[in-house]
Amino acid sequence: MIKNVKTSLKVVLGIALIVAGLNHFRSADFYLRMMPPYLPWHLELVYISGVAEILLGILLLVHRTSAIAAWGIIALLIAVFPANLQMALEPDQFPNIPEIALWIRLPLQAVLIAWAYWYTRSPSRRNIHHP
Repeated sequence: MIKNVKTSLKVVLGIALIVAGLNHFRSADFYLRMMPPYLPWHLELVYISGVAEILLGILLLVHRTSAIAAWGIIALLIAVFPANLQMALEPDQFPNIPEIALWIRLPLQAVLIAWAYWYTRSPSRRNIHHP
């Protein structure tokens, strides 16, 4: 049962990443507003992070590459954290999102990292239980 839940949640995470990545191209202006001013190449970074989300989402869904994809997802979530912080610090840029939601997103990054970490073990390894 746990294996089925884990597999189902992996599919949910993979699809969510793919959809989020595609959204970087559909709604680039939204992502540009969350870019910290100290970072260069805002539009390029929006597109690069979108491509990364799409690729990592796909790789997570592939049995042989899911562990490496999970590590990539963790790295990506850490890399985009400054943009999420920028959102919370500039709520006037996001008038359609309640300010509290912008702040709640920050600790939710840790939940997403933990979720991705669940898939970091190589799927080919078997759990060996010793007495």
